[in-house]
Amino acid sequence: MTQLHDLRLRLLVQQESERIADSQPDELDLSVVQARCLCWLALLAEAHEEQATDAERRGDVEQAMGWFADSMRLRDVINVVSSIEIPLPGASDQGELFDSGDLDGGDALAA
Repeated sequence: MTQLHDLRLRLLVQQESERIADSQPDELDLSVVQARCLCWLALLAEAHEEQATDAERRGDVEQAMGWFADSMRLRDVINVVSSIEIPLPGASDQGELFDSGDLDGGDALAA
């Protein structure tokens, strides 16, 4: 089952990188990459939490703890990725930066 999850994750990452490359053929917008990474990381963390809940329901405490620990590591990665400041394309020479901390609320992703 673990191999299936690994293959699925690799496929998702490959598909997303192809979508990014296709949508930004001339110039890669790092803020778009960051936002998409945050979306995928959040989905993966949620899936791991669901797996932990399912394992706990089945009485497999060890497996539940493993899934939960993985989801916490993913949340840590989300915090690191969201703290990276990415320059906005076309920002003024004064160095305006995109404060990705705004993504935590979800409003910036909906825009």
